[in-house]
Amino acid sequence: MTGTTDGPLTGVRVVELAGIGPGPFAAMTLADLGADVVRVDRPGGAGLGIDPAYDLTNRNKRSVLIDLKAEDGPARVLDLVERADILIEGYRPGVAERLGIGPEECHRRNPRLVYGRMTGWGQEGPLADRAGHDIGYIAVSGALSMIGKAEEPPALPANLLGDYAGGALYLVIGVLAALQHARTPDGAGQVVDAAIVDGTAHLTTMIHAMMGAGGWQDRRGANLLDGGSPFYGSYETSDGGYMAVGALEKRFYNEFVELLGLAGEIPDRRDFARWDELRDAVAARFRTRTRREWTAVFAGSDACVAPVLSLREAPGHPHLAARGTFTDHAGLVQPSPAPRFSATPGSVRRPPAHPGAHSAEVARDWGLPDASDPSDPSGAPESPGGVERSGPA
Repeated sequence: MTGTTDGPLTGVRVVELAGIGPGPFAAMTLADLGADVVRVDRPGGAGLGIDPAYDLTNRNKRSVLIDLKAEDGPARVLDLVERADILIEGYRPGVAERLGIGPEECHRRNPRLVYGRMTGWGQEGPLADRAGHDIGYIAVSGALSMIGKAEEPPALPANLLGDYAGGALYLVIGVLAALQHARTPDGAGQVVDAAIVDGTAHLTTMIHAMMGAGGWQDRRGANLLDGGSPFYGSYETSDGGYMAVGALEKRFYNEFVELLGLAGEIPDRRDFARWDELRDAVAARFRTRTRREWTAVFAGSDACVAPVLSLREAPGHPHLAARGTFTDHAGLVQPSPAPRFSATPGSVRRPPAHPGAHSAEVARDWGLPDASDPSDPSGAPESPGGVERSGPA
């Protein structure tokens, strides 16, 4: 999915105030879809501790270097804002205002600007000014309580559920919806308050519906989709690998037990009192073969069984390879842009932006005076292919 094709957001200009986590991922998603994203990096970096050449959340972007605490820093940001459609920032509430680049200042320069704010707790509420991380946000929203085995502490889904699903992607939805409104005849810019606690809670809507209807118990490992069911979970194989089973519907379940070689030998799946017995029988059978062998057994079936692959293994899966779900750009294997568009596909066009590398280019394209910082060595062109081979920091 590499190339120079224009995505559906071609022509949309985005200013991203550099941060870490969900804000950069949201801006990357917009850039993948064709938006012209200019990342405002600050001297000294954002504190991620990774070689910028490997920071894939900064792909498809351009970077300028601005010291927001310098006398001319806010004015330089507002010059960009005046020409932008969307701004993304992830500071604690009040920080942008103290820097002179809050919504009020930005909307004076550009009334149609969509001002996207990415935080964990939101712009208001008792915890708004407190520090936090993904684990805390998904904890208080109820999502973390559902993940893992009943007799063990909740399992941690990296930072995918809060930062990216409940945070970054809700910010993308919000700023695009607000942009649509801003572009109507009577529309105007507005502030989008994307809080990870709000987005993560929103993701649990279906579970709340099931709980209200009596079809979900408010405890971990006791429900159809949280590991309580013996035909929806992961099972270890003889070589220490795992197979994921999702044979929920009866016809898929029938095919599953047939291929597993347990048809007629196990309790009826509707006999809840014998679910532990059923689970033990399935687990014992899976331990008789390797992950590769079981993958071959279930290949081409509707049993809803798949091998649990590692991050390094996933790009080699035949289905993902055929779809181009991963791509190799400038020597870095990475997920391709998603979702897909039939007429205006997104693409990986640029390697991760080196801080300050595009100041002159952005000034030319956005009609600004060249605002490059002569004291910053990163204003030099990126290395060939955009990848510095010194390795990750």
